[in-house]
Amino acid sequence: MIDMLTTILWFIVVGAVIGALARLLVPGRNPIGILLTLLIGVAGAILGGVVADALGAGTVIAFVFAVVIAALGVAALTGMNARGRGGRGGRKGGWRTRRGTY
Repeated sequence: MIDMLTTILWFIVVGAVIGALARLLVPGRNPIGILLTLLIGVAGAILGGVVADALGAGTVIAFVFAVVIAALGVAALTGMNARGRGGRGGRKGGWRTRRGTY
């Protein structure tokens, strides 16, 4: 019981670190809040750990699964939101010069 709780706590820490790193690596204004980024990282890490455990993988493989799934989840969510804004920092009309012409 204590071993399982410790493992889940480690996945929460790993997910939070992945979420924080993703937040730091995305340049400019981030499309989602820090709390949602951390929660997606934690959920991805726990999901990765559960999948690795279901496959009967060892501790190291479970850690790798947790990191990969958390990173993919955060990247997918931030990328999806950035594309929804137009992918160009929020401007949907394209790049303009100072006079407003293309």
